[in-house]
Order: sequence, then C-alpha cells, then structure tokens
Amino acid sequence: MMDAFILILFMVLIGALIGGVTNSLAIKMLFRPYRAYYIGKFKVPFTPGLIPKRRGELAEQLGKMVVEHLITPESLQKKVMNEHFQKDVTHWLSEEIQPVFTSDKTVNEWLDILQIPVSSERINGWLEEWVAVKVKDTKASYTSKNLEEALPEKWQEKVEESIPKLVDFIANRAEAYFTSPEGKLKVKIMIDDFLKERGMLGNMLGMFLGNTSVADKVQPEIVKFIKHEGTQEILFNLLTKEWSKLKQMKLGEFLDRLPEDDLIQTFQASLIKLVNIEGHLCKPLRHFIEPHKDSFFNLQLPRWVDRGTDLLSKKIPNLMEKMHLQHIVQEQVESFSVGRLEELVLGISRREFKMITYLGALLGGVIGIVQGVIALFIS
Repeated sequence: MMDAFILILFMVLIGALIGGVTNSLAIKMLFRPYRAYYIGKFKVPFTPGLIPKRRGELAEQLGKMVVEHLITPESLQKKVMNEHFQKDVTHWLSEEIQPVFTSDKTVNEWLDILQIPVSSERINGWLEEWVAVKVKDTKASYTSKNLEEALPEKWQEKVEESIPKLVDFIANRAEAYFTSPEGKLKVKIMIDDFLKERGMLGNMLGMFLGNTSVADKVQPEIVKFIKHEGTQEILFNLLTKEWSKLKQMKLGEFLDRLPEDDLIQTFQASLIKLVNIEGHLCKPLRHFIEPHKDSFFNLQLPRWVDRGTDLLSKKIPNLMEKMHLQHIVQEQVESFSVGRLEELVLGISRREFKMITYLGALLGGVIGIVQGVIALFIS
C-alpha cells in the first residue's frame, strides 16, 4: 500500500513539474529569444520568439485596434462635447487668463511678451499713410464736382433753412453796433468827414441843424433802415443768390488753392494727437480689460469654449485622418525594443501568466494521479 502511495505521489510531482515548466516555457517563448539563432545555414526552430517574430504584424494590428476601437472620432467627439469636459476647459482657461486681468504690465510689455511686432511708431506710420491716401483719393474724387453735387441734400437743406436766421443775426448785430457808443462815434466821424469834404455846403448844413449833431439825427434812421422789412428782404435775396452761385462752383477751385502736403500733414498731426497711440500703449493692459472682467469670465469665455469645442468636434475626423494616428501607433510599437514590449505585457499580465503556470502544474498533477492509478491497475 505504501509503495502504491509513493508511486502516485511521484507521478503527481513529475506531472505537476512537467505541466508547470511547460507552461512557463511557453510563456517565455512568446518573447524569447529576442533574435534568431543559426547553426550553420539552418535557423534554430522557434527562434526568435513569437512576438519578436511578429512584431510588425503586432504593431499594425495595435494601430488598427487603437483607431477603430479605442480612439475613434465618435468617442473623441463625445468627450469634447461632454458638459463636464467643457466646464473643466472653461475653469482651466479662467485660471490661466486670470493673471492677465490683474497684471500691471503695460500694453507694450505684453506685445513684447507675445512677440507681436506692433509699436506706437508703427501704428502712427499706418495712420499717416492712411490719411495721405484718403486725402488724395478724396481730393481726386471731388475735384470735378461742384458744391451742390458734393454736399448731401440734408446739408443743403440745413444751409437754406439757416439763411433767414443769418439775416436776423446780421440785422441784430448791425443794430447793436450802431446803437452802441462805438457805433455812434463811428457814424459821427463818417458824417463829419463827409461834411468837411463838401466845404461850404457842409458848413451851411451844420448851421441849419444848429447845436444838434448830424450823427444824432442820422443814427436812428440807420437803425430803422436796418430793421426795415425791405432791407431784410434785400439781404435775404442777396444771401440766397450768393448761396446759389456758391453751389455751382467747382470744388477744384477751392482744393487747388489748398497745398496738398500741408493739408496732409495737418490731418496727420491732428489724428495722431487725437488717437494718442503712445499714451494708450504705455498704460497697463488691465486699464482696458478690467472693466469687462465679469462679462468676459461669466459670458464670453463659456461662449467661446462652447463654440470652440463645437468647431473642434466637427474637425476631429479630418484631423485624425491628417494625423495618421494608426501609423503613429504602429511606428511607436515598432520602435520599442523586444525587452520593452515584454516589460509592457508582463507589467499588465504578470499575475495572469503566473496563474497559467500554476494551472499547468495543477493539470500535470491531476494527470500524474490518473497515470499512477492506471499503472497500479495494470500491474
């Protein structure tokens, strides 16, 4: 009986050893040897191992698996359009942009940091070129036109509506002048000069009027003449005729009298002074953007992220096609050494491979028991 137990135990140990070693060897032969061995011209069987021998096919299949099953356009689109992903992107951008709104760096310093080739001299140069072109183009386009063609109809109506007001203004100013001490003195001087030039007739007129100054007599009449409706009608007709003549004059007659270079330089200097580019570029950037901080972070940034992710989602299939992701994975796997591939696979499946070895030993042991029992029955 003891001999039978020892025989079965011996068969179990041998079977377990053979099963375990065989499975362990089979697992190792997946990777090893790393290269082929030759005896003379003949290659040693099972060299190199399975994975080194099929590394190209493995890399190709991994590339296909990644593109067709793991990282697909649909999965990326779903991830990009995910609400939590968009919130994460918005939060990340907010943290990155926040320092810009509190920075004391000037606009010029930010332009240098971002390597944007913009300066006050360059912008002023653009403005000067723009003014020069606009002045020349405007002059060329209006030279052949008369004032009536050049002025908008509304402006012409405004001028015509202003003529009666201008007549009243002139009459009121004239009345105010001739009733003032300065105006009275001027009238007296003119009348005295007139009488002196008339000699005896002037002296006789002075004697006839007695002590009353001729100027005191004439000054009220001048005022009455100015305020008379007929005088204002004459002035209105005169201004209307002059305005009609002015409308028919060619603008070229006015423009040719203006030195073009002086006109351009005047406009350039006025615009540069008005815009004050240098003053704006020397101010901190936050001076311009801080008032819009809340609106930017609460409204604009989420809206931009939403539009950006939507655009990215639509472009993902084309981007993946352009990136040739399958070839990237294939090239990366092919560039790995066999030892690195072995580390990767064993790092993931080492425990499973050990279980396969133990399973081989267990099956070998069971087979050993069966063989031992059969051997006892035969003997």
